[in-house]
Amino acid sequence: MSILSRLNPREAPPARSDAESAPVAPEDIAPPPDRAEPAPAAAPRLDPQYEQFKSDLHRQLVEEFKKAEISPAQMANREQMRQRITTEVRTYLERQNKKLTQNQMGFLIEEMVNEMVGLSILEPLLNDDSVTEIMVNGPDLVFVEKKGKLLKAPCKFRNEEHLRHVIERIVMPLGRRIDETSPTVDARLPDGSRVNAVIPPLALKGSALTIRKFAKKKLDVEDMIKFGTLDRKMAQFLNYCVKGKLNIVVSGGTGSGKTTTLNILSSFIPHDDRIVTIEDAAELKLQQEHVVSLETRPAHTGSENTAVTIRDLVRNSLRMRPDRIVVGECRGGEALDMLQAMNTGHDGSLTTGHANSPRDMLARLETMVLMAGMDLPVSAIRSQIAGAVNLILQQSRIRDGSRKITQLTEVQGMENDKIILQDIFVYNQTGFDPSGKVIGRFESTGLIPGFIKKIEMEGIKVDYSIFTKTEESP
Repeated sequence: MSILSRLNPREAPPARSDAESAPVAPEDIAPPPDRAEPAPAAAPRLDPQYEQFKSDLHRQLVEEFKKAEISPAQMANREQMRQRITTEVRTYLERQNKKLTQNQMGFLIEEMVNEMVGLSILEPLLNDDSVTEIMVNGPDLVFVEKKGKLLKAPCKFRNEEHLRHVIERIVMPLGRRIDETSPTVDARLPDGSRVNAVIPPLALKGSALTIRKFAKKKLDVEDMIKFGTLDRKMAQFLNYCVKGKLNIVVSGGTGSGKTTTLNILSSFIPHDDRIVTIEDAAELKLQQEHVVSLETRPAHTGSENTAVTIRDLVRNSLRMRPDRIVVGECRGGEALDMLQAMNTGHDGSLTTGHANSPRDMLARLETMVLMAGMDLPVSAIRSQIAGAVNLILQQSRIRDGSRKITQLTEVQGMENDKIILQDIFVYNQTGFDPSGKVIGRFESTGLIPGFIKKIEMEGIKVDYSIFTKTEESP
């Protein structure tokens, strides 16, 4: 018997077990873990009568909470709110003379909790550890990424207003705004997950929302080795480079895992170093205690002077006595300030940038320096880059959805106005297995980087065997 039949008091439904009455969970989307009450993982979301009933119940809860003058602090306590919502839902059902099974009641309460204090239909997806990214293309289309593949999620928003309400709930606690005069926003969830939203008139088919989730379990270098992102020799080499205070740029395309790798690299920084992190939306989760986290601020309505950019924060960070400066991503003129910081005693700094190869990353850095508005000759810019950057880490998202560090490339210096690069480690892809999984291996080129002496001067003992050239496959 459907949940709608249970909600109709004029019918006398025959007794059935809870298991028989519960909806069947779809295979693609897992149920939210650790629920306080047992609840099925799927719901008859597309039934208009059920949606109308749920909408009426939600409206009633909103009115009751307004009367009770629930404070933001109380709303933030999810378990306390669950208890209160459970009481209100049971009271409402008794008043309407409607009966539900235990499982149906549990699911209804969970949905109301998500509506009132969570992110509505997105909560089960956020709680599903196998989902790495959520993409909303208007109120009727929700997609997720699982194991590097895109899948359509079996849920949708009631309407555009419902979707906009969820977006507002994300950005308001951060002091950000999104409306027709400012129709795009970058934000983050409390766990650090990255959020981008675009609303009409820029989004033509309804608001677009993208959430790139952060893993609940903090990844370390051993996890990266297990996932096949790099091998143990490369991990040891990167450990040397970070502890040896080399300036490193992590390069890669969108979704290639640059921020995750930056987090891993930062874990090698000694705990007695003072670190200043600078980001558009704070995502880095450094393990060290002595960390100052800075975040940009968009301009308020009608006043561009209130904006605080990454470039402003990089300049300010130089007055904060940093041992290391970590910039989440260089996109514009801040690249010049970052290079100047690297060239003036702030060794061991880290940043990321969008590029498809180490050589492309150098070209991108040149372009970004020119965006600073300084009329510098290209030769001077290249000299700055060659003097500042020691290593480029190139990361790629492979066709099967896996992420690989495909090149660890030394920046050797200038020769005839050209920056010289030398690969130290590379990933050699040889094909795909029958299941579509990539086949390949990490290889050492057999070359010892010129900056190895700088690493040893920091008191680090280097195992030179990691540079032994990888034998060619027969």
